[in-house]
Amino acid sequence: MQTTSAPFSFRKDGVWYFSRRVPKDVRDHYRVSRITYSLRTRSASQARARALAAAAKLDQHWHFLRMGAEDLPGRHLMVSAEVEVPTKPASPSPTELGPTVREAGELYLRLKGAENRPKTFAAAAWRSLGYLVDACGSKRLAEYTRQDATKFRDALIARGLNGASVSRVLGTVRAIFNLAISETGQQIPNPFRQLYLDGKSGVRKRAPVPVEEIRRLQKACLATDDEARWLVALVTDTGMRLAEVAGLAVEDLVLDAPVPHVVVRPHPWRRLKNGNSEREVPLVGSSLWAARRILASSDTVYAFPRYNKTDKTTANSASAALNKWLKEVIGSDYSMHCLRHSLRDRLRAVECPSDIVDQIGGWHTQGIGQAYGTGYPLPILKKWLDRICA
Repeated sequence: MQTTSAPFSFRKDGVWYFSRRVPKDVRDHYRVSRITYSLRTRSASQARARALAAAAKLDQHWHFLRMGAEDLPGRHLMVSAEVEVPTKPASPSPTELGPTVREAGELYLRLKGAENRPKTFAAAAWRSLGYLVDACGSKRLAEYTRQDATKFRDALIARGLNGASVSRVLGTVRAIFNLAISETGQQIPNPFRQLYLDGKSGVRKRAPVPVEEIRRLQKACLATDDEARWLVALVTDTGMRLAEVAGLAVEDLVLDAPVPHVVVRPHPWRRLKNGNSEREVPLVGSSLWAARRILASSDTVYAFPRYNKTDKTTANSASAALNKWLKEVIGSDYSMHCLRHSLRDRLRAVECPSDIVDQIGGWHTQGIGQAYGTGYPLPILKKWLDRICA
């Protein structure tokens, strides 16, 4: 019961299974006459690759079972039939081969504190390891070779992933291997180190939104004047990440200070991307209008209740809905994240110093000295933001 598209396999309820009869001359080594198990895929191409790999391993194993001393080719030509026949070297123990790839993943997530991170952190790690197992099989760390690494890279490219996505997956797998090798004391190389990849392949650069389109967008926000449009307006003149805005608390909007501003800080329902993300950004132009509208209408702790109906801010649903609206207003070439890129260009246009730009946007500034001090005061930041809203 096999198919020509995937030898040694069959499909049941859409899932592919491996199936191969055990030869009679090695049947004594098995409890069954046929080896059958799930290949755990619905893809015919993946089933074919996995089935052929399994069949090759069985052929090799059966060859060793058949190769006893009595069947050794050329035995009759030996000086003495009593000469000891060299045996196959003992295979390395599991301890010498290191943890399995799954054990490495579990160790990585435990030591990295996955329970205190967004669910996407663990999901990305398991997805990356899943790609590796699909391409090269499930092995112990020492069993993966450089050939496996290049095969894995090529398999990711064959999936249609662009250079940035391939680089991200390889980086995750490399980090998991590095940590597992270090923590378990294995004296083995990481086959994924210094693997060549054209990271720019297939990457589409995000286009900043032109100033005239931003003005049109802000006018549309004023005209519609609802919760979703307040969020867009806040992003346009602060350059905040969409998730940062969607997860704001009402108390984060400080309007009774000498310089009205928004405090970007972590909350139980919304974490920040990194340490540089925690900051204060002056409210000017459309962002100040939006903050006033939020405070005038809010009756919950959340600035945007519609995106905080569960214990986690639903930034992805906000992104999908708002990107759809942006296409209607300024065209399909732009997304909400493009507005963040645009703020940087708008500040460049008024010759704003780059370290001030980084502080406003929560970007990392290179240089040891940049870590000292508390940064620029709000009046200085406001001066530059006022210039792009003039």
